[in-house]
Amino acid sequence: MMEKNEIELIEKLNNKYIDLLNEISKVIVGQTEIINQILISILCKGHCLLIGVPGLGKTLIVKTLAELLDLKFSRIQFTPDLMPSDITGTEVFESKNSGGKGFIFVKGPIFANMILADEINRTPPKTQSALLEAMQEHRVTAAGTSYILDEPFFVLATQNPIEQEGTYPLPEAQLDRFMFNLWLDYPSNAEEVEIIKKTTSMYSPKLKVIFTKEEIIEFQDLVRKVPVADELAEYTVKQVSLTRPTNSTSPDIIKKYINWGAGPRASQYLILAAKAACILDGRFSPSKEDIKKYSLPVLRHRLITNFNAEADNVKVEDIIKSIF
Repeated sequence: MMEKNEIELIEKLNNKYIDLLNEISKVIVGQTEIINQILISILCKGHCLLIGVPGLGKTLIVKTLAELLDLKFSRIQFTPDLMPSDITGTEVFESKNSGGKGFIFVKGPIFANMILADEINRTPPKTQSALLEAMQEHRVTAAGTSYILDEPFFVLATQNPIEQEGTYPLPEAQLDRFMFNLWLDYPSNAEEVEIIKKTTSMYSPKLKVIFTKEEIIEFQDLVRKVPVADELAEYTVKQVSLTRPTNSTSPDIIKKYINWGAGPRASQYLILAAKAACILDGRFSPSKEDIKKYSLPVLRHRLITNFNAEADNVKVEDIIKSIF
């Protein structure tokens, strides 16, 4: 059972979530589901991989969210010549105030609350890996010294699905660090008309801060306190284990088309997503429907298909839907 102050916190979060959607609609037309999933990821201390063609507002969404959440925003444009030190920071030699000389550490753009890693697959794995420690441990190690990152810390990486020439696919170990893999779709005709009206006029909305840093951290702790029935935890683990071809109970579609299934981190993120979703909805306990709803963004990047899937034109999304 949840305590009275926790129930009050859920009501407070519901109200702020409605205010957030109202404010962000002044800038972003539609994309409510994507915004919901990004906020859930933040509440779960997770990270997002956002895939969409250019011009759909990926950068604008995360920049606007950072403003509404009162978070320090940093954008890193990934290029083939980007070095790890360009992200984490580097030591420079300079004169000190005391009169001596020595090395000082100049912090890189990773030292912010909300990081936009734009076109992350444009840079080699060595530079991509500069994000790994920050994403998992929320700290950066440089020249043998560890620096703790300011909380809350959230990475949203984008990929362009069209241009694959000169790109470097993300390693599976790094993909697994992302809670959600989100696909940004084209707007409807009505939404596109509204976008045109807003962006080709003198329209310039004034946004107000909805969440403070302290409130976000408080709500992140609240998500962890949401109770989950043993039956739901067992159901989640069972469904995730069905994605593994080595599992004797896995369906034929898995054994035929999947090389590697999802690991325990998928089960963790499904439960966390269900917890965050239920309190955003004003409920006090998650259900199987919550697990099913977020199975696609959680599992999409964790199932490795084989040649048979490519030959038969079987998509990962179809496989996940067949299980859930």
